[in-house]
Amino acid sequence: MPRVSDEGLRAGETKMREAGLAEEAIASFRHYYEQLAAGEEGMVPESEIEPVEELPSIEDLEVDDAARREALDKAVILKLNGGLGTSMGLEKAKSLLEVKDGLSFLDVIAQQTLELRGREGARLPLLLMNSFHTRDDSLEALKRYEDLPVDVPLDFLQNQIPKIGADDLQPVSWPANADLEWCPPGHGDVYSALATSGTLDELLAHGYAYLFISNSDNLGAVLDPRILAWMAAEDIPFVSEQCRRTEADRKGGHLARSDDGRLVLRETAQTSDDDKSAFEDIERHRFFNTNNLWVDIQVLKEVFEQRDGVLGLPMIRNSKTVDPGDSSSPAVYQLETAMGAAVGVFEGARAVLVPRGRFTPVKTTSDLLGLRSDAYEIDERRQVVVSPERTRGPLFVDLDPDSYKLLPDFEERFAQGPPSLVECDRLTVRGDVEFGRGVVARGQVEIDRAGQGRTRIEDGAVLED
Repeated sequence: MPRVSDEGLRAGETKMREAGLAEEAIASFRHYYEQLAAGEEGMVPESEIEPVEELPSIEDLEVDDAARREALDKAVILKLNGGLGTSMGLEKAKSLLEVKDGLSFLDVIAQQTLELRGREGARLPLLLMNSFHTRDDSLEALKRYEDLPVDVPLDFLQNQIPKIGADDLQPVSWPANADLEWCPPGHGDVYSALATSGTLDELLAHGYAYLFISNSDNLGAVLDPRILAWMAAEDIPFVSEQCRRTEADRKGGHLARSDDGRLVLRETAQTSDDDKSAFEDIERHRFFNTNNLWVDIQVLKEVFEQRDGVLGLPMIRNSKTVDPGDSSSPAVYQLETAMGAAVGVFEGARAVLVPRGRFTPVKTTSDLLGLRSDAYEIDERRQVVVSPERTRGPLFVDLDPDSYKLLPDFEERFAQGPPSLVECDRLTVRGDVEFGRGVVARGQVEIDRAGQGRTRIEDGAVLED
């Protein structure tokens, strides 16, 4: 195995150099490949962590107006924008998908940025971490917002690394589609990509001090000056936004403390079968990571220098097939990291409890239907918020994956628009169901037409409990 793994490492490094990737990115790949070759699986045992009992709430943060204004002019809004939305059948940037009132994710993000910039009188640049697949379309879409660019570029590119064959630890070869030989190294790559692209130094050169990082498919993630002012006033290098876990969050990563008292993030892929019950215990592990993060830019640079260019986030060994759409294709490992795991890297990192409204990601067409419905609206600050007419708890939508998973199928079945969900707690649909215009769902609604072929809910139908 050592001989094979040594060969695999050299082959992987050569492949990355030939693709023009930076030496720092190659050093990061080497760091994780060596862990893989040594047999590490990236697990975080329950025996080595303790639960986090309480967190400060965003509602209790005291804000000094002068400090807020000063910090805001040194802040950068960074959105992770490398995803194609392949799980929904998309072949373009997921952020270009229409999400609300004829606007795409990127439209809403751009409008949020410009509104906040105008209201606060701050520079507040918008920065995208794109992939090769999303860059051109995304930058073209943003050209309509002529005032958006400021004194730094609008984007930088994420890195890519070879997928590793599970049987021989060699970079996988797939002539049928050479693009599938590569994968992004997880969203934890954002820190390395900032450095290798030169963006980190450019931000510092223009006087920026703070990054607010979030995913482009989470429109609830809007820069909140209260967190920024708190971070600046208490000289906090890294802040992670957390929400309280509910029954719906048992599978998601959670916050914990390591033996030395540091905050750590544990993901599903880092949990053994023996620890699964403890992982899913939402009373023991009460908080989950929203992937809304705040970083001191100067401290990030210093940490990179101290660690020879490798941040050293915990490895996630993701087992896949080289062609995600073909389960019979060769098994591979994707070596990934989670950006939220940086909470364990920065000395003095903190976490803050935020309301659920700051975590509204769109991962499935079920999420998309909820956001497109009247249960949400865009307010005067261009923020996506729960409709003031809604008096219920969180909306839960569960659409049959056989009929709705892919966006074209979804759009066909809701061609007349989404149903009204402002008074709905839960909408579950099983089978192939087409919705007419002006359908209303109230309370808990379950539609079961499985095995009955295409059926239609008539225009104006009211579905109640």
